[in-house]
Amino acid sequence: MNTLIRNVTATDLDRCYAIETFAYEGDEAATREKIATRIATWPEGFIVAEVDGVVAGFINSGAAFQVEMSDEAFKELIGHDPAGPQVVIMSVVVDPDYQGQGLAKRLMGEFIERMRALGKTNIHLMCKKRHVPLYAGFGFAYIKPSASDHGGMAWHEMVLDL
Repeated sequence: MNTLIRNVTATDLDRCYAIETFAYEGDEAATREKIATRIATWPEGFIVAEVDGVVAGFINSGAAFQVEMSDEAFKELIGHDPAGPQVVIMSVVVDPDYQGQGLAKRLMGEFIERMRALGKTNIHLMCKKRHVPLYAGFGFAYIKPSASDHGGMAWHEMVLDL
């Protein structure tokens, strides 16, 4: 398995959208338009794992000076500022056909290093309860249950200080 982790390009849009809709339940998946906005607005915060030439997973994010995790508008990068020291991850997804191969771990490790290299101070994310231990393994600290009901789901806020 030949894996390359790289910044997203505009040509990755359809594949990223397909993975997003496979990986997330119901309304929690980002729309094609939101993914296109994330690609166009801050490709430095959007990395993909390419396996044998096929995009198999990705992480996308935005940056801000102030973070309010339940702010739904931020998912469209309203309030995003590339100079902001805080990063908010919006999606961590791996195509089901590529799960169980350590891709999410490789993506997250690379993402954290890239954010450190950009001089960011911390990374925020929301996840389902079952994923809290996964992110804790990367050094994320549990903050609280989130006020967000994105996609009609219960979410939990976590942060990693860089």
